[in-house]
Amino acid sequence: MSSTHDDEYYLPQLIKEHIFPSPKHTTQEGLVAFGGDLNPYRILKAYQAGIFPWFSEDDPILWWSPPQRLLLFPENFKASKSFKRILRNKGFEVYFDRDFESVINHCSVIPREDQEGTWLSSEMKRAYIELHKMGYAHSVETYYDGELVGGLYGIALGGGFFGESMFSLMSNASKVSLFALSDICVKRSYDFIDCQVETPHLVSLGAILVERNDFLDLLEETLEKNTDFGSWSDWSWEYSE
Repeated sequence: MSSTHDDEYYLPQLIKEHIFPSPKHTTQEGLVAFGGDLNPYRILKAYQAGIFPWFSEDDPILWWSPPQRLLLFPENFKASKSFKRILRNKGFEVYFDRDFESVINHCSVIPREDQEGTWLSSEMKRAYIELHKMGYAHSVETYYDGELVGGLYGIALGGGFFGESMFSLMSNASKVSLFALSDICVKRSYDFIDCQVETPHLVSLGAILVERNDFLDLLEETLEKNTDFGSWSDWSWEYSE
């Protein structure tokens, strides 16, 4: 089933109330609305509706629900033989929620292909740090010789993990974080990891594109599950075949 869009869609501006228009009717690119603020409760409402914020620092706040959503079903992570050898022998360690602020700060400064500057503005970082303190946003951190070398962060709601960004200071470090997250998500019966938009790297790791309406159906079901709320700092992960 495909979602609808309108080439002449009138883009609404959000008001003070935390209310979003339907994500089933957007611009062709998937832009739902603009404006509002980054109040943590508004951001949570957005995720619950299948919408996420994404904008450059000099732009107004833009809210998106793309026509196709990139999802990684945790059990489908593609780990090559060479990557498994790295997991066995490289000496990486993975922890959760030990240093959320360092993870988001690294994500904000890592250069991105075909992108000038950062979409992770100070306002955006403050919002997600507050969501972390509230128990909704979480980081997955990869360490080597005691140093943080890679990681990712996102929001956990129901049986879904909504990934926001990742970084790597060492080859394969962010991939280790994503693999560990996938493994934990399998063990804790998560339905999917939302990767938002397509990248060749994530597709190579097993993520697939899902039509918007199908994603919204999955989202409705997953939000009926209990959320892993609060700090995950007592979680740890070790590779086992």
